[in-house]
Amino acid sequence: VQLQASGGGPVQAGGSLRLSCAASGRTVTDYSMGWFRQAPGKERKFVAGISEFGELTIYADSVRGRFTISRDNANNKLYLQMNTLKPEDTAVYYCAAVSGWRWVKVQSRYRDWGQGTLVTVSS
Repeated sequence: VQLQASGGGPVQAGGSLRLSCAASGRTVTDYSMGWFRQAPGKERKFVAGISEFGELTIYADSVRGRFTISRDNANNKLYLQMNTLKPEDTAVYYCAAVSGWRWVKVQSRYRDWGQGTLVTVSS
C-alpha cells in the first residue's frame, strides 16, 4: 500500500494540528495503521496505532490524552488529531501500515511507510 502523509507545519505550544495520511494501492482494511515520529537527532518512535476497522487504538504514554488516531476506510484515510501540542512533539511524523494488530507497536514489522510530514512546535 502506498501512503502519503500531510498536514504538518509550524504551531505554537498549546495549539492543535491534524495530520492526514492518504492510502492507495491495496485494500486498507487489510492493515492496522500506525503513526511514528522522529525528532531531530533521535530515533523514530511509535506514537499511535489503530486496528483494521478502528475498533482498537493504542498510544505512546507521551501523547495519550492529547492525540487521537482515527481512520476512514471508505476514503482510505488515516488521521492523527494532535491537541495541546508541546515543543517536545516537534518531529517528522510518519504514517505506516502493518499486517496484524499484534505488531502495531513494532516498527520493524511495518513494510509500507509514508514520506513524513514535519511538525514544529514553538514555545
